[in-house]
Amino acid sequence: MSRPRLEGKVAIITGGASGIGEATARLFASEGALVIIADIQDELGRAVAASIGLDRCAYRHCDVRDEKQLEAAVDFAVRTHGRLDVLFSNAGKVGPVGPILEASLEVWDDVMAVNARGAAAAVKHAARAMVARGTRGSIVCTASVAASRGGAGVAAYVASKHAVLGLVRAAAVELGEHGIRVNCVSPSAVATPLACEHLGGSPSKVEEYGEALSRLKGVVLKTSHIAEAALFLASDESEFITGHDLVVDGGRTVVGQNTRTFLKK
Repeated sequence: MSRPRLEGKVAIITGGASGIGEATARLFASEGALVIIADIQDELGRAVAASIGLDRCAYRHCDVRDEKQLEAAVDFAVRTHGRLDVLFSNAGKVGPVGPILEASLEVWDDVMAVNARGAAAAVKHAARAMVARGTRGSIVCTASVAASRGGAGVAAYVASKHAVLGLVRAAAVELGEHGIRVNCVSPSAVATPLACEHLGGSPSKVEEYGEALSRLKGVVLKTSHIAEAALFLASDESEFITGHDLVVDGGRTVVGQNTRTFLKK
């Protein structure tokens, strides 16, 4: 019987109460990790933690726009388990769809505060805890195919995900000297509650949209695929990989796609 891939490791997952974060929390715990879900969806987060098992998973309220709350989540992990090995910075938001000519900078600021600033604060405090204890940890951020492509009507989101990719590359350079790896996973359209709300459709409709964009036929992108990618980057199987953007998109960004056309359909 093979050894669990995260046996003995302590992991924080921001945005872990639903979607990609929930799938990853369940997978990490099944692979031996002690997981802390950090989210603002208190009822969902507590339910997910309880269903995983409170001996393996805990929930902490954490709004990533507030650096102090992220610092408190990291302190909780270290205080409870004595260490932090993995951070999956996954919390994010899309914001309303609309042309940049009519963009609200207040909305822009909020999207950037969650996606870019929140990721930076998470990386900062997780890395501090790892460096303080000499932990050769792994930090994984959720970016997006939008980190390497443009997109109509979602300028703030696209800009924020470009920022996440830049953050990952910069942090990988700085933290490598401490043995800390920093990578990101970039999903294409996957039927999370966030994506369904953004695209205004059911999970099946979002999957249909994703299938149309994908060049890889016969498989539908699920949150479990993103969780598996995050697990690979979090585990020792990727111990010589850092500064990498692991794109999970069925070949979409290889050829490029006009998302405006598909959204109109």
